[in-house]
Parts: sequence; structure tokens; C-alpha cells
Amino acid sequence: METFDYIVVGAGSAGCVLANRLSADSNNQVLLIETGGSDKSIFIKMPTALSIPMNTEKYAWQFYTEEEPYLNNRKMHCPRGKVLGGSSSINGMVYVRGHARDFDEWEQAGAKGWDYQHCLPYFKRAEQWYMGGDEYRGGEGPLGTNNGNEMKNPLYKTFIEAGKQAGYAETFDYNGAQQEGFGPMHMTVKDGERCSSSRAYLDPIKDRENLTIVTHATVHKVLLDGKRATGVRYQDGDDMFDVSASKKVILSAGSIGSPHLLQLSGIGDKTHLAKAGIECVHHLPGVGENLQDHLEFYFQFRCKQPVSLNSELGMVSKGLIGARWMMFKSGLGATNHFESCGFIRSKAGVEWPDLQYHFLPAAIRYDGKSAFDGDGFQVHIGHNKPRSRGFVRAKTASVDDAPAIQFNYLQHQDDIEGFRACVRLTREIIGQSAFDEYRGEEIQPGEDVQSDEQIDAFVREAVESAYHPSCTCKMGEDEMAVVDSQTRVHGIENLHVVDSSVFPTIPNGNLNAPTIMVAEKAADHILGNALLPVENVPVVEEQNWQSTQRSQSLSASKP
Repeated sequence: METFDYIVVGAGSAGCVLANRLSADSNNQVLLIETGGSDKSIFIKMPTALSIPMNTEKYAWQFYTEEEPYLNNRKMHCPRGKVLGGSSSINGMVYVRGHARDFDEWEQAGAKGWDYQHCLPYFKRAEQWYMGGDEYRGGEGPLGTNNGNEMKNPLYKTFIEAGKQAGYAETFDYNGAQQEGFGPMHMTVKDGERCSSSRAYLDPIKDRENLTIVTHATVHKVLLDGKRATGVRYQDGDDMFDVSASKKVILSAGSIGSPHLLQLSGIGDKTHLAKAGIECVHHLPGVGENLQDHLEFYFQFRCKQPVSLNSELGMVSKGLIGARWMMFKSGLGATNHFESCGFIRSKAGVEWPDLQYHFLPAAIRYDGKSAFDGDGFQVHIGHNKPRSRGFVRAKTASVDDAPAIQFNYLQHQDDIEGFRACVRLTREIIGQSAFDEYRGEEIQPGEDVQSDEQIDAFVREAVESAYHPSCTCKMGEDEMAVVDSQTRVHGIENLHVVDSSVFPTIPNGNLNAPTIMVAEKAADHILGNALLPVENVPVVEEQNWQSTQRSQSLSASKP
């Protein structure tokens, strides 16, 4: 049996970071195992092609949920990366760390040493912000982040101005001192190409002699000797291999894959394992529970001026965009088109922002096709601090059978009320005078959707996943925690989980940035390194009461 010091399962957002950091010491022999293959496709590299890899079976697990009981029993699409770079190779490249209070919430939930002051230095270590580093941003890390095409389309700045007119703050760097407000949106794009974790962390070190990367291989289970992890069993083609780890086995297979692998290995709730025909080796009831995600829908409006990107959706225009990107890595091919955004609170009394906007100067469907003839624009909006909880549970003892995934979206009344606020506050923002010369007919939801009942019905039918599943192997010390504050699986020696599944709660933002941060910090824990010094910097937390009070007024006066 071949032996390595460290075995990392999954070459995604976290796994690529770990492969880099663990193999930096030439004395460590590291094995990285990935089910997918190369990430060198033009459709992965070109930012504007983002919808293609996410919907391509070659690059993504095309999971679907069970019938969601609070969404009219719809089965929701839940794609996860199956390629080097994992979901960072198929996502929308939006770079959001989350609010500082999100990480203080982790600390309060039992993840000791994971408050904002402890996490900030690891965000900075990961990042190469195109404007250079400062007390909030990193300037020399591997992960390239920028602001796309600098909001050249006038609708981006119009959205920011409308937010200001509605009474909200302007924030020039929501990943810095102040998340709350409206401003430019950041993306993981470098030199015009997607900067996935594979490109940032793996490409520079692939030739290290102490790093072995195995692709197109599926891990079946963690090998255990009693309550100690000793290696993994994986399949490559028709062949099965057992490999051992002298130091650590680390699962970085994501919030669906990691809990599923634990369960297939006999680690999880004994009742659920028995139903799947799996012998329970270690009863750990939190495995696969606490599943959280962000939902979103989009407002669509006709645009009265021919300035939107709808005119660029034809085959000729797409061809020209692609040609320019191929030659110069610039133009509309070099952006995800989400270049302005907003973070606000759904109502007075909310302690930090819980709603997020992505603005798009086009009106298109999720498949990338025009939503209607003519010009338009849309804004994606979601309630980002859900209280509904779901699960991931193995159905059988075979890795070939996808687990049962159920989010229980909108199970909690607070989440329903959060989406009501999404509708009313967005109308207020788009209704500002800044949009007067552009704003045409409201296409979706439609002006006839006004009452709570009408909004609820629209949301149940229209919302889609923002593709942020998380929290299924949560960090903490309570009876439902799966890993401790050093990412060690409770009750099993030499086994770690490092990915978005260990989040205790979902942050207010996209998940790639905090997942990479978690891997950076976990690498130091695993290696026994001294942690980076805590950074105590001021964070703006003042609430803007003008708009939240107006939100209460809107709610009180609803039809």
C-alpha cells in the first residue's frame, strides 16, 4: 500500500489551498485526489462563459434536491464542481468575504478562534487585490481579485446612485471596513481570466516532487482502524486502490461530498446510516445536518435606452466578444458582468446586512438567453441569513448513488418575511429618480404582485438556489458539531474536514472567499504552525435607519 503524509480528498476551493500549503515543506508527501479532470477549457477560463461549466456534466455534479415542501415541491438544481478548482471553476467568480459579524457569529456558535479578527489575516494572505494591500486587503496572495471592467456600462453606476437616493450608504470596498451599502462588486478574475483556486494555488506548484495529483478518481470511503483514520479507498477506472496517510486524511469534497463520504465511511447518525445499509463505526449525529443555502430571484425591467447588454447576446456579437477575449483577454469576455452590488438590512433591528444585490445590465434567463426582445436590466436579490435548515443523507452504501439533499427552503417564517422585504425594498430602489431615463415596464415579478400572499406565491415559484450549500459538518463543540475549532472530526483521530461544510452558519455573501480563508487557516492548524497574528481593525456597523424605517412603513401599508 502506497503511503503519503497527507491525503486531501477534493481539489476544489479548499483542497487546492491545502495541497499548496501542505506541500510547501518538501518533507511532506501529499496526495490530492479529484474526481474531475482538467480545468483548461476556454469555457472555464473565460469569465463571461460562466453559465456553461456550471451546467455541463463533465465539469459539475448535476445534483438535484428532493422535493422541497415549501417551494411547491420543486426539485432544485444543486451543481457542484467536478474539475480541478472544484466549484471555483464553475461559479460566478463573485468575491465576497461576508460581513465581519458573520465570523463573530461563528465564534459565538462554538468555533473558537474564528471571529473576524482571527480570520482577517487569512483573507489577506489569500488575496492579491489589484489595487494593492492595506489593513483590510491583501496585495501579495495567490488569489487575484479585481473589479472587472470598472463599471463602464452606465447602468452600473445608476444602480449605485439609486441606492444612495433611497437612503443607503455608498461603500467603495464592501470587503474592507464597511460591507453595508452600494458600490462596485469584486470578482476572482486576473489578467482577464477566471482565477480559480486551481489557477491560484495549484498551477504554480504542480511540479513539486512531493505532490501527487490523481484526477478522474473517485474516493469510496475513509479507511479506519477503530477510531483512527488511516487512509482512503479510491477508484481509478476499473481499478481500486487503498492508500495510507501517516499523518492526516483531509476531506475537502464540499458541503455535499464531505458529509456523504463520512457517512459512507460509517461516520454519522446511526439511525440514518442503518436506513442506508451502512454499518455505524462512529455515531456523530451532526454529519449532513444543518444544511444552509442562499436563495435568490431576479427583478427584470425593460430599459428605455439602448445601453443594456441585451444587444450583445446574438451569435455575431458573442463571436466578436470571444475573439477579442482570445486575442487580448479584455472586453466583455473578461467580466462576469456583475460589477455593482448592494448589501442592506431587511428591516429595522437586524444587526448587520442580510440582503444582497447583484446588478446586471441585461435581462437574461438562467440559461444565458435573452428574457425578452429589446433592452432590459435585472437585479438579483436574496435573503442571505436564512433560518431554515436541511440535510444531506446517504441513500445507500454506494458512492455511485447520490445522497438525499433537502434544504427545506422557506421553512422558517423569518425567511418568508425576508423575501417580502426583497420585493418591496427593491421596488423602492429601482423607483428612484436615478433610473427615470432607463426604467421601463417591470417584467418580473410584475406590478400586480403586491400583497404578502402574492409575493409569497411568486417567490415560491421563482426563487432559485444561489449555489451556496454549506454548514453540513459544522465547527463547534455542541452535540451536533462535526469538527472542532481545528477542523478535526470529533471522535476520530487523524481526520479533518476543510471546506464550506464546516461553517457553523452561512455568511452574508458568496462562499468562495470564506472557503479559501478557512483552508488557509486550517492549513496552519494541521501543520502545527503558529497562527497569523490577530488583526484588530475598525469595522463600520452603524445602521442606516432611513431605509429600514421606510421598510417598516411599506410593510404596514401593504395592500
